[in-house]
Amino acid sequence: MRSTPEPGNRDIRAALSDLDGAREWMASICGPHGLQVSQPERLRFHQSGTVLRSMATTLGYVEYGTDVTVAVRENSPLNCYSVSLPMAGQQELVAHGKTWLSDQDCGLIVSPQESQDLTITGNCRKLHVAIPRSALRQVLQTMLQRPVEAPLVFQPDMNAAIGDQASWWRMVKFLVGEMERTGPSLGQLYMSSEFELTLLKGLLLSQPHNYSEQLANVSALTPPHYLTKARQFIHDNAREPLTLEDIERAAGVSRFKLFEGFRQYFGCAPIAYLKRYRLESARRDLVEDRSVRNISSVALSWGMSHLGRFSTEYKAMFGESPSDTLKRSARAPVSRR
Repeated sequence: MRSTPEPGNRDIRAALSDLDGAREWMASICGPHGLQVSQPERLRFHQSGTVLRSMATTLGYVEYGTDVTVAVRENSPLNCYSVSLPMAGQQELVAHGKTWLSDQDCGLIVSPQESQDLTITGNCRKLHVAIPRSALRQVLQTMLQRPVEAPLVFQPDMNAAIGDQASWWRMVKFLVGEMERTGPSLGQLYMSSEFELTLLKGLLLSQPHNYSEQLANVSALTPPHYLTKARQFIHDNAREPLTLEDIERAAGVSRFKLFEGFRQYFGCAPIAYLKRYRLESARRDLVEDRSVRNISSVALSWGMSHLGRFSTEYKAMFGESPSDTLKRSARAPVSRR
């Protein structure tokens, strides 16, 4: 059976009663993991949701129908951040010798690069958000205005009753509810893309993690006028064959001061900033323009003439090749019963 997706997004559904099938289905969404079931004959796995086309975030509901334990190991990490909140039942996360309990008032975040065990009760039906590592890393880099080296690691427990974290969960519930109703407006790509970006930024700002302090410091800094001018000049002329001298002239300061300012506020040199902006713009074209079929033309239109280097740098930045992005954005809806 096939489901009808909202324009630009992809609906997914599964109803499975075999252990391997359930594990493989969730592995296709979250990445490799172990699935332990004490009574496999009672397994009644259900998953329904929507994959947002812009950054491949998955929103929806998951239930197993019997007690299960999801095991994640460092040598086989997930490819996403798995964020969940029980609507009924409970969960328990064990990592680093600590235990976190999860119910309707407390969600959990499973960061992908750590060894941990997530036990889910048989009566648990949970709201689930799977955010690709590369997507969240890219949004974090954009917010910090510089590359990040160390993996992003969240505090595991997430308050769903009060505060900013609860507001984030209310936003998730709203989005899932609207996706289920297949509202004509929310399904439009430009709207769902903005909601998805807001969702990822909201998580980074509301939930403590190892970059929280740096994000707070960045939000308190205002770039000087010459940097604002240089940045806008890059944005306005990124399709042209810009040189460092062009950016210098636009800023109206010495090369030394320009480099010093870019590194302090944007975390990279001016030309590196230009390259990053071009790659982000090319990705946006590949994702949002359904008529795009020629990757080379997109790269060339953003001033990147060395196509081999473009593909290498694109994959390093986004965790997938340009052709993978194009295939994913054009993928047909999938359903499994």
